[in-house]
Amino acid sequence: MLAVTEINYIRYEANQKGESYADIGRRMKVDPRTVSKYANQEEFKPRKKQTRRSPVMDPVKPILEKWINEDLKKKKKNHRTAKRMYTQLVKNHSFTGSYRSVRDYVSKKKQELKAYVEEAALPLESIPGTAQVDFGEAPFIYQSKVIDLPYLVMSFPYSNTFYFQVFPSENTECLLEGLQRMFHYMGGVPHTIRFDNLSPAVKKIGAKGERELTNTFERFVLHYGFNYEFCNPGKGNEKGHVEAMVKYVRNNFLLPECTILDLDHFNKTLWALAEEDRDRMHYDKGFLQTHLHSEDKDEWLMTPVKSFDCVRHETLTADKYGMVSVDHKQYSTSPRFAKQKVNVQITYNSVVILNDHNEVIVKHNRLYGIKRKSMIWQPYLDLLSRRPRAIKYSSLYEQFPPVWTKYLNNCTEQEQKEALQLLGKLLKNNDFELLNQALELAMKHGHPKADQIKHCFYSIIQGNSSYQTITPTMKVPKVPAATRGLSHYNSLMETGGGMK
Repeated sequence: MLAVTEINYIRYEANQKGESYADIGRRMKVDPRTVSKYANQEEFKPRKKQTRRSPVMDPVKPILEKWINEDLKKKKKNHRTAKRMYTQLVKNHSFTGSYRSVRDYVSKKKQELKAYVEEAALPLESIPGTAQVDFGEAPFIYQSKVIDLPYLVMSFPYSNTFYFQVFPSENTECLLEGLQRMFHYMGGVPHTIRFDNLSPAVKKIGAKGERELTNTFERFVLHYGFNYEFCNPGKGNEKGHVEAMVKYVRNNFLLPECTILDLDHFNKTLWALAEEDRDRMHYDKGFLQTHLHSEDKDEWLMTPVKSFDCVRHETLTADKYGMVSVDHKQYSTSPRFAKQKVNVQITYNSVVILNDHNEVIVKHNRLYGIKRKSMIWQPYLDLLSRRPRAIKYSSLYEQFPPVWTKYLNNCTEQEQKEALQLLGKLLKNNDFELLNQALELAMKHGHPKADQIKHCFYSIIQGNSSYQTITPTMKVPKVPAATRGLSHYNSLMETGGGMK
């Protein structure tokens, strides 16, 4: 086919100047019939590209495309090579073509997919396999009190579906724990996830919109391999789907207040609620959301075999009492680590204290709400039972429950030692409740010894909460009241007293 400039020249020379087709053809070195064709042509439709049929390659092209798309959901090291694809075609599909044909087709398809991804500028709502994430907040009944708790929502704009989980906070550890639970329950990872500028993920926003990610979030993204997008500051509408879904979840599943006895068990019930909700028509597309969700799922990345360790690591210095501060909450270590550095592993529900050899010293439940101090007593009781005098010269004396503080204050040094040894043996799970009851029961009869407290403790465990003085069953002769001086000898001198 001639170039556009050449066609214009022919039409001008023949139609405007009246030159013959032969003269124009000689000057341009083309056939006069070609000159005639372009000079008189009425329409210039785009020429369709001719595609040659390939009886050998055509049957296996869909198979190769399927394998290429599957590999794009995996890490590069797990992609099949063109050589491996050729081998599988020969072995499993009776392919008779050449390796070079397979190699060229695979290379071509990968280049086409790469160009499509780079040029695509579709809105996130239109693309299967994408997600949006945000926190919401709702009231819950916990331990007979109404408290507000955050819940994490992952919504899928293409299918209008979602998952959600409830957490005690909106910190980094809760965000990553929630995302990881969803990935592994779903059996896949959305290839692109849009977030608001959540502080658990974004440490700082630069002048030109660059984000400095938190270290843990950055490692999480690398582990699961998804692309992340963040809304522009003040542009919450850029994640409008998940914001609408946060309201939908609250209104349809979390109101009125749900009662939570065990948060982990409660969260396990939420998967089914989200899945049952898909059995309805999409508000715009005219398909069941279950069907659209399957299309979402087909585009997800594969989950890694290993889970991500959603842990924040810190090295902290304990104070003179062996306490460390994590997010403005106090956690005990051991008195032997006072004023020393310890390693701390922080998850969404635990704070673990380790020594230099990464051996566990103590493990705490992570504190949320108004409680500000967590005390694991066993390491301290061991030291105090050997050095009971030290208890009065430290704040540890005030850390005990009030009934024990009062009791220990009235003890001799030996009694303190015995009482602390008793606490070390009987205190389980750091729960003083039964020991407090035992001490209060024993104190009804005065200042008790350690053995009396122990007796009351086991009486309560066995269901007998009374503590009575033992009354002997044998008859004991009545003993006259004792008197001071020698006046009682006068009775011996009286008549009938036995002496004459």
